[in-house]
Amino acid sequence: MTRRVTIADVAREAGVSLQTVSRVLNNKGEIRPETRSHILAIIERLGYRPNALARGLATHKTFALGLVMPDIANPFFSAIARGAEEAARQAGYSLLLFNTIEDPAREVEALGTLAAQRVDGLLLCSSRLPDDELRRRLSELPATVLVNRELTEPALSVIRVDNEAEARCAVEFLLSRARRTIAFLAGPVASHGGSLRALGYRRALEAAGIACDPTLVRPCIPHLDGGRSAAHALLSARPDVDAVLCYNDLVAVGALQACAEMGRRVPEDVAVVGCDDIMLAALVTPPLTTMRSDQRRMGDEGIGMLLRAINQPEAGPEKIILQPELVVRASA
Repeated sequence: MTRRVTIADVAREAGVSLQTVSRVLNNKGEIRPETRSHILAIIERLGYRPNALARGLATHKTFALGLVMPDIANPFFSAIARGAEEAARQAGYSLLLFNTIEDPAREVEALGTLAAQRVDGLLLCSSRLPDDELRRRLSELPATVLVNRELTEPALSVIRVDNEAEARCAVEFLLSRARRTIAFLAGPVASHGGSLRALGYRRALEAAGIACDPTLVRPCIPHLDGGRSAAHALLSARPDVDAVLCYNDLVAVGALQACAEMGRRVPEDVAVVGCDDIMLAALVTPPLTTMRSDQRRMGDEGIGMLLRAINQPEAGPEKIILQPELVVRASA
């Protein structure tokens, strides 16, 4: 029978103390990056696996984190998940993923399950719950970081894209290309990011002296078919539309399909701009102009913020707001 590798074996092989290895495993204390990398490499080579039960009893932790997101099939969220999983793994935590498929009831169920399983913390992406409901559910969890969502009370760490600036930049770009009837496919009504994009859209038009026409703003399901359906309805009702800003790139690809089916040339008749710059954006025809954000960074830094909230709660909440970047391609 093969002998189980112990923490003492790791310490002996790495030439460090048991306490140093423990600090690396528990993501505590000041450890030089080169020392941490050296110990993690030894752990990987020896195949050391901490005893989860003993570790939990000693530290009063589960070393499990929750990750809740509205649609893992959306490349925007899968990139966040990839960054989060890698960061959690390197810190010695497992990650429990819940996909709510844009259903608030499933989000409530996921949060309840994670509270019952006593995870050490939660990374919550683009919550669709009303503020009061969200506060009530998060009060059952020990630490939370919000991704692309904010709450004024309680104060929580947040990492998000500047969605207002994102939409404002996109509309200003379209106006600079002499587009004047600019529509907005606004995504889910309950989306916090969508409401901020709608604000940026309105403010950019107002700054240009253009009245915001509510008939040009349409909510939609935030995937390809939702964008296609909403764009069909919009362009049928308003054939004068010469540009469409879309909630995300999947909606924008759906809008491209609708334009092709309706004989509307892109960008000659209708310019189309998305948000996120997922991989698909550069591969469609015509390639999609979009607002780029770094989703893997959101997952990676979100987990870092969450671990600090768990291990150093006295430090208080953090906020990171990422600035988007306009990527100009052939669709606009």
